[in-house]
Amino acid sequence: MRIALFCHSLLTDSDHGHAHFLRGVAAELDARGHDVLAFEPEDASCAERLAAARGPAALREAAAVYPRLCPRRYALATLDLDAALEGVDAVLVHERSDPELVRRLGEHRARTEGYQLFFHDTHHRLITDPAAIVRRDLSGYDCVLGFGKSLCELYLRRGVARRAVVWHEAADARVFRPLPGVEKERDLVWIGNWGDGERAAELREFLIEPVRALGLRARVHGVGYPEHALAALAGAGIEYAGWLPNHLVPDALARARVTVHVPRRPYAALLPGIPTIRPFEALACGIPLVSAPWTDAERLFSPGRDYLVARTGAEMAEHLRALVSDPDFARGVAEHGRRTVLARHTCAHRVDTLLDLVDELLLRPSFWLAGGEEDELERSGAASGVRRCDPAHDRSPLA
Repeated sequence: MRIALFCHSLLTDSDHGHAHFLRGVAAELDARGHDVLAFEPEDASCAERLAAARGPAALREAAAVYPRLCPRRYALATLDLDAALEGVDAVLVHERSDPELVRRLGEHRARTEGYQLFFHDTHHRLITDPAAIVRRDLSGYDCVLGFGKSLCELYLRRGVARRAVVWHEAADARVFRPLPGVEKERDLVWIGNWGDGERAAELREFLIEPVRALGLRARVHGVGYPEHALAALAGAGIEYAGWLPNHLVPDALARARVTVHVPRRPYAALLPGIPTIRPFEALACGIPLVSAPWTDAERLFSPGRDYLVARTGAEMAEHLRALVSDPDFARGVAEHGRRTVLARHTCAHRVDTLLDLVDELLLRPSFWLAGGEEDELERSGAASGVRRCDPAHDRSPLA
């Protein structure tokens, strides 16, 4: 197939975590012999900020890791969609794309046969800033790919989309893997941005205070930390090391004995079942993980076996102490989590489902109209982390 991908940027993941999964999916499609056309705006703000802060060479790092992904940089005002999409079978448009591009692609699909158009959402904006999504006309789109069932249900119940499929993020297993030859240098590493204060209290309870109480050697990577947050990290003896390119994360994880997951409040409280991509990547690297509370509503993992769950800061400290002091216990947790990711949650699994969906929509238009009685996605959902949301069968407490 020929598949086009429109996103904010593949060249940088600085303050742009959505690039992680998109790179992995594009690389997997390419490895299978599909023709992947990636498009990103020539004035992508994340790329511009990174180049200004670290120089143009910083943008070339990801290109070296993914040498076959060569995004075409375009100016929206002069973008010729007829030429760009000639011979394309499927188009994925990420949520962070310019609203004008989203509109134009929908209009182009409405008057063009031969390809399927997907809107890919990996953010909580529909529930925290619904106007930003609702004002985008998705009537020309064939389907929304949302990274959690609760998000897809919102799209359907609010009438923003006609069809929605759950398409969780996943780990690029080619890049995210254990590095057994790397020596341990610290007890804990946490990789994540400040996130506009959406988890400020949670970071203090589940990261800063447990590290302080246990006297762990710890490092934090990320961007957007205000002065008071940096002071809190320093007060707990935590080293702040700034932004880390995502392809270097496996090495950072390999140098630590444990990591933690601290979800942002909108995901933990309002969109249950969405872990975001960091836990997938950490587990793929074979490091034991302790998570602050989030509800695994879709049973993606086995909490307590794939990772440990801390309901309070005190429990976080207990789990961290146990993992740091007992290497055999830590190894068992890490190995179980990695096996689960490799069995169910890699970019290869998500590409399998995407291609099955494209085939269904291209070859059987009645697939959606018939109510999905023979829905292959439904039967394979537990293994792939992907399923169709059907308002006739699913009821959401968020409706």
